Amino acid sequence: MRGLTGKGVLITGGASGIGAATARRFLEEGARLVVLDRDPEGRRRIAAELPALAGVLAADVSRLEDVRQAFAEAVELLGAVDVLINNAGISIRHRFLEITAAEWDRVCAVNLAGNFYVAQAAARHMTEAGGGVILNTASTNGMVGHPYYADYNASKAGVIELTRSMALELAPKVRVNAVAPGYVLTPMQRAEYTDAMLEEVNRKIPLRRHAAPEEVAALFAFLASDDAAYITGQVYVIDGGETAGALASR
Repeated sequence: MRGLTGKGVLITGGASGIGAATARRFLEEGARLVVLDRDPEGRRRIAAELPALAGVLAADVSRLEDVRQAFAEAVELLGAVDVLINNAGISIRHRFLEITAAEWDRVCAVNLAGNFYVAQAAARHMTEAGGGVILNTASTNGMVGHPYYADYNASKAGVIELTRSMALELAPKVRVNAVAPGYVLTPMQRAEYTDAMLEEVNRKIPLRRHAAPEEVAALFAFLASDDAAYITGQVYVIDGGETAGALASR
C-alpha cells in the first residue's frame, strides 16, 4: 500500500487475533508500530513474535488514565501516531435475560467508552500534528440483530455511529472509518464456539467459512494508506456475504 512506510501506528488490543494480524501486516508495509494490550501473556507473546515492534504497552482502554498514559508513551516511542487501529474489545456469550449489570457495564466500558477514550486522544494529537487516520473495529453485530450478544451488539452499534460523527467533525485533517467484520476465526471466537457451532455458522455464510484475521488486516492496511485518501466516514463490512441476506435467510 502507498504511504505506510515510516508511519507511526498504534494498535489497541494488538496482542492476539485481528490486532496481532494487523500488527504483522503494518510491519510488512514498513510502518513503525506500537501495540497496546491489557493481557500480560499476550504482550509477552507478541513481543517475542514481532521483535521489530517499537513497543508493547500495558493498558486497560476502559480506564481513562491508562489511555492517557499509554498514548503519551506511544507518542514518545514513535515520535508521532499517524494511524490508530482502535481494536480493543471483549464479548460474553449470554442470554439477554441473564446479562448482569456488571457484565453490561464491562462490555460497554471496553468496547464503546474505551474506543472513545483512545480515539479522542488520537484525534487531539493528529489534529495538532496536521493529519492522521483513525480506524475503529466495529462488527456486523452492530448492524443486524444477533442473539446472545445484546451488550456487545449495542456497543458495536455505538462504535459505528461514533465513527460517522468523528469523521464529520475531524475532517479534513483526520480521516475516520470503521471495519465491521463478521465471523473471524480468532482465539476469542474459538473460546466461545465449539467445532460443531463453527461448522453450523460456516454452512450459513455464502463463502462457507470464517474470515482469517489476515484478511481483516489487509482491509485495515488499505484504509490507512494513501490509496484510501478520499475515504472517510464509512463502515466497511467484511463478512463473506453474511449480511447480504442475513444468516436467517439461509
